[in-house]
Amino acid sequence: MEQESSLSALEKAQIAYNQFPEEFKSIILSTVSDDGFPHTSYAPFVMDEGKNIYILASDLAQHTQHLRNSNKASILFIAEESKTPQIFARTRLTFNCTATIIERETTQWQLIIDQMQERFGEIVGMLRGLMDFHLFKLTPTQGQFVMGFGQAYQISGEQLDVLTHQKRS
Repeated sequence: MEQESSLSALEKAQIAYNQFPEEFKSIILSTVSDDGFPHTSYAPFVMDEGKNIYILASDLAQHTQHLRNSNKASILFIAEESKTPQIFARTRLTFNCTATIIERETTQWQLIIDQMQERFGEIVGMLRGLMDFHLFKLTPTQGQFVMGFGQAYQISGEQLDVLTHQKRS
């Protein structure tokens, strides 16, 4: 406890940022249609060490076509309302991402699908056999982590491991 209190605000934010995505099984996913309309959905995910996010999406989902056509997405992790002391300052993490399809039956596809099945159970065993489901890799390019009022951090760096406190100018 004493060691935790000796940490700087930036060090505490770094620890919270690294742990925050572990609280979630799904992301809120924002994409844009060909005619420029935003679309918000969600998807279960797995994340690798490089903070790449993988989702399994059906051709029937609007976001699948948007990802195919634009290769861009924004994702959001946000604290549950019931666990938030101040609704205007919910803890949240957003990433802007580029999207690529992982080709079916490649080594990477098998590895990620196996991780998804381990995390989400037999439903993935069924979905992996459906040809209208595609595995997307969402690669974050930059982000923002907000822990409350006055606690907003820009995320950058090759490993998305650099937090910079955002202040009013």
